Amino acid sequence: MKITLFTFILLILNTNLFAEGESDFPPNYYDIIAISLMLVVVLTFLGLIYFEQKKETTEKKEIPLFAKLRHLLTLSTPIEKEKDILFDHEYDGIKELDSRIPPWFTGLFWVTILFAVYYMLNFHVLNTGKLMYEEYEEEMKIALLQKEELMASGAFLTEQSVTQLTDDVALLAGKNIFEANCVACHLADGGGLVGPNLTDEYWIHGGGIKNIFHTIKYGVPEKGMISWQRQLNPIEIQEVASYVMSLQGTHPAVPKPPQGEIWTEPAPDKKDDQINL
Repeated sequence: MKITLFTFILLILNTNLFAEGESDFPPNYYDIIAISLMLVVVLTFLGLIYFEQKKETTEKKEIPLFAKLRHLLTLSTPIEKEKDILFDHEYDGIKELDSRIPPWFTGLFWVTILFAVYYMLNFHVLNTGKLMYEEYEEEMKIALLQKEELMASGAFLTEQSVTQLTDDVALLAGKNIFEANCVACHLADGGGLVGPNLTDEYWIHGGGIKNIFHTIKYGVPEKGMISWQRQLNPIEIQEVASYVMSLQGTHPAVPKPPQGEIWTEPAPDKKDDQINL
């Protein structure tokens, strides 16, 4: 209202100023029109503000969706209405409200009851589901089968657990591996060329199945022998190591002079054979 009154005063003063001007200075009607339009705009703006405020006071304020959902789940009593559910007793200034159980809690309680009925029917009446001990026994059977497969693949075979193979099939497989990878350094008969003689009782890095397995697996890089654990799996290393042991006491065509020390197998009562690295 103050702005409207101030605009009216400006309009009146402006009109009187033009009217009381000198006769040779005619009134500028464009200025009067401009001020009049400004007054209309101001009045329109003030009218919109007034009606918007009146509309907000008369219309009910809309409740946010989250607030509606929270009220639906809790049915909590507003603070201004807590006096209606207040008990008439108190202790040490603490008062109690007669609040209802939240719907979410009641719904959860019913869900547990329904699940208990389903569990009883499924596992104890119809026997369509497996109990925990039954699942455990089934998983143990599967684990044993997987263990056997891993054992067969040589996944657990190391230089500590390896044993010498003596059957013809394993020795033939070891011979094929030896001829495909080892003859360049040890010759086909094991007499030795770049590498040492494999038919005598002298060993540079220790004899026996465990030491030979270790040497083939990790190689001797400082002497030019590569590690074969990337090219051969543990079973294949066991086969070729067993074949190398089968060459002991044979007579190659051109044997290389002995290298290393004589190897003697440890006493059979010892738990672990010695490994010379």
